[in-house]
Amino acid sequence: MEERQEKVILLVEDNPDDEELTLRALAKSGINNKVVVCRDGADALNYIFGRGNYKGRDPADYPSITLLDLKLPKVDGLTILERIRGDSRTRMMPVAILTSSKLEEDLIRSYALGVNSYVRKPVKTELFIEAIRNLGLYWLLLNEPPPSRDDSSRGLGL
Repeated sequence: MEERQEKVILLVEDNPDDEELTLRALAKSGINNKVVVCRDGADALNYIFGRGNYKGRDPADYPSITLLDLKLPKVDGLTILERIRGDSRTRMMPVAILTSSKLEEDLIRSYALGVNSYVRKPVKTELFIEAIRNLGLYWLLLNEPPPSRDDSSRGLGL
């Protein structure tokens, strides 16, 4: 089995302050992976499915983790999650919701749609940095990713 060349982080975040804080937290934690930033839902879907500016990118070569905000311009985070889980190329893609939403229905709907993790953004900067550090370390170092689509389809009738 061939491993992915680079563990990419997809950050889908429209708030420039949260984007900067997330990137700073990753760097401060020694997580130097490539981070692709999409600032609206339409751009995120283009990246995920290899369309538009990302034409030719293979959707089956998905990021090691997608940090997905819920409240986004153009297409909201729950719709993005629904589209990810609805496509055979991306349905096993690890997605962590990273949101300031305190709405219980967002939490419930996220898990109903198959999110891997749901994290509320802490208000205090130090706690936000620690949450990003823990997310990055877990998803990039500890988590065992699903096998590639070709490997996972064997024996499963896919």
